[in-house]
Amino acid sequence: MSHYKRVLLAVDFQSDNLEIIEKVQQVTRDNNAELLLVHVNEPINPAFMADGMSNWGGQVASLETDIRRESTKKLKDLSDRLGVSADLSFFCEGRPANSIHEVVDENEVDLVVLGTHGQHGLQLLLGSTANAVLHGANCDVLAVRVKKEA
Repeated sequence: MSHYKRVLLAVDFQSDNLEIIEKVQQVTRDNNAELLLVHVNEPINPAFMADGMSNWGGQVASLETDIRRESTKKLKDLSDRLGVSADLSFFCEGRPANSIHEVVDENEVDLVVLGTHGQHGLQLLLGSTANAVLHGANCDVLAVRVKKEA
């Protein structure tokens, strides 16, 4: 196994992040590595803000503002809990895989850790964030299989 110096944890704030956090803590501890965090908010489809849907547009914009505020707070709380400084904690907006690749490239990350649910059927054909990160990253990627809740 490679010796990792900078490990990026990509979180989506689902209830199942605990398994992923435990794994990244083990990897950073075993490698004496620096931990970085990233969360990516995917914008709501702009079709909901099209002409003729002006009422929806305002509601969607308000929802995005609320999501951004809540996600930013959760990222700060997680950063504080894991001891990650603000300059190593990244809040991005856009396509998750693209944003994660940018953080990797701009911060000399040598391992990305993220969760995967193990897609099946149509979801597999459409691809997943974990798959897109894996195939575009300039570093190793550890996809932690998250167990389904009973």
